[in-house]
Amino acid sequence: MEDARGRIMEGARGRIRPSLVVVLLAAIMAAALIGYGVARRHAGEAEQSIRRGSAGSNGQRTITLKAGDDLQRALDAARPGDTLVLQAGATFVGPLTLPLKRGDEFVNVESSALDRLPPEGQRVSPTDAALMPKIVSPGRGEAALRTAAGAHHYRFIGVEFATKDEGALAYELLKLGQDDRTQDSLDKVPHHLVFDRCYIHALPTQSLKRGIALNSAETSIINSYVAGFKVVGQEAQAIAGWNGPGPFHIVNNYLEAAGENILFGGATAIIPGLVPTDIEVRRNHFAKDPAWYPQHPSYAGTHWSVKNLFELKNARRVRIEGNLFEYNWTDAQAGYAILFTPRPNDSGAAAVVEDIQFTNNVVRHVAAVFHIAGQDDLAQNPKAHLARRISITNNLFDEVDGERWGGDGALLKIGQSADFVTVDHNTVIHTGNITKAYGDPSLNFVFTNNLLAHNDYGIMGDSQSPGLKTIEAFFPGGVLRGNAIAGAESRLYPPGNFFPPSLDAVRFVNRAAGDYHLQPASPYRGRATDGKDVGCDFAALEAAGPLPGTRPRTVSQPR
Repeated sequence: MEDARGRIMEGARGRIRPSLVVVLLAAIMAAALIGYGVARRHAGEAEQSIRRGSAGSNGQRTITLKAGDDLQRALDAARPGDTLVLQAGATFVGPLTLPLKRGDEFVNVESSALDRLPPEGQRVSPTDAALMPKIVSPGRGEAALRTAAGAHHYRFIGVEFATKDEGALAYELLKLGQDDRTQDSLDKVPHHLVFDRCYIHALPTQSLKRGIALNSAETSIINSYVAGFKVVGQEAQAIAGWNGPGPFHIVNNYLEAAGENILFGGATAIIPGLVPTDIEVRRNHFAKDPAWYPQHPSYAGTHWSVKNLFELKNARRVRIEGNLFEYNWTDAQAGYAILFTPRPNDSGAAAVVEDIQFTNNVVRHVAAVFHIAGQDDLAQNPKAHLARRISITNNLFDEVDGERWGGDGALLKIGQSADFVTVDHNTVIHTGNITKAYGDPSLNFVFTNNLLAHNDYGIMGDSQSPGLKTIEAFFPGGVLRGNAIAGAESRLYPPGNFFPPSLDAVRFVNRAAGDYHLQPASPYRGRATDGKDVGCDFAALEAAGPLPGTRPRTVSQPR
């Protein structure tokens, strides 16, 4: 019996019945499914209730997120080429960080209602906010969105950025790059970032210092509405950059801030020798809210600190074209709207302002227009020539009114060896001097084909008389020809200029209505040094002007 039982057991060990195989396979599959479920559950925590659409033929995915989903984990999990579609009206709380990924395809983050927003190339406005998802700062000094070192190829389309409420403390909403030792070399700079048709704003009574800290490389801010940035006793900007090399494309936006609407420089770059370079600023609307002006009938009661509309303290190769700049008054500065003033003392030893083109713009409702300085008195080398090759060509400057806006009404304050400055083919309606020259002479100065009034002192410099004496002292060897200077005495200026008795004698089409085209019978048609009309070429100005799109709210002028 024992031998028989042994033979039976050996036979059993040598063969397995089919039913037992099925049972074993089922157990293995069940274990695998359980393991997969656990793994999938953990992966699901990275996506939570994300609903994934079908992948494209190239593996690009469309991932939809609704309110309550984890956008940070979705950004971490996204692959180059993916699109994250955020539910319009949903709020996602930051700070969100754009991670570094391999590959050069964009990760797109866009509104689920993108097809109902203005089409590509047109600007959004606050009325579009209901069609946008919102990414908000939680407060605690945190941004709504920031970048990891070297992060690149992210595009946001139709997204709103703000703080969670008016009491939330934030210093900037978008922090693109860093301004500390975590970004002390170019390889750490984020790049290829795009913000298209986004609404980036402070809340109505909120103190918020900055919309976008632009310390990145290749970055585009386009077709967006960036507004409401203001602080009492400090500077506030819609966009400011100081530790990013560029290039930057700031095109077709509404930009509003109390301090400087755009500022480059103003703080020392951590990256050695850095100068923000290749900056394109086109077809934007720059404005300050007149409700911030204590002398305006709409004044809202809080005295926010106001400086200027556009300032360069450290920048190279900047094209400023086709923009509207309006509303700037004397407050924390002297009321000049546009400043080209290199400042190594606060922007780093490498700071310069050079190769600047200011072309086909409209500047209006301001206390004064330009301040151009060639040196920085507070720099280690105060005599270094730092501003050069600045062209101001074919612009309209209208209602430059010192009395209304609290300044001196001048077109151009210039000095301290600002070299190779050209002012050509501009039409100017102003109340003050043509120039206020000071400091060391500015060489290679060209002032041609401009149409403007002389007013009390015309071309004037410190401790000099108007006209030839100022030119000799501050613009030696300068070229001044082809200008129509209404009300000036011809004996005070070089030959080759025109001296109509008044601006009305110029024969504008309709000066009272702000139409400064020259009538066909104007004596200054075709009389410029290049054979064109004296003053602005309005066909070129209008061709370069703001793209069609939603305009900002109507604001009234002060009485």
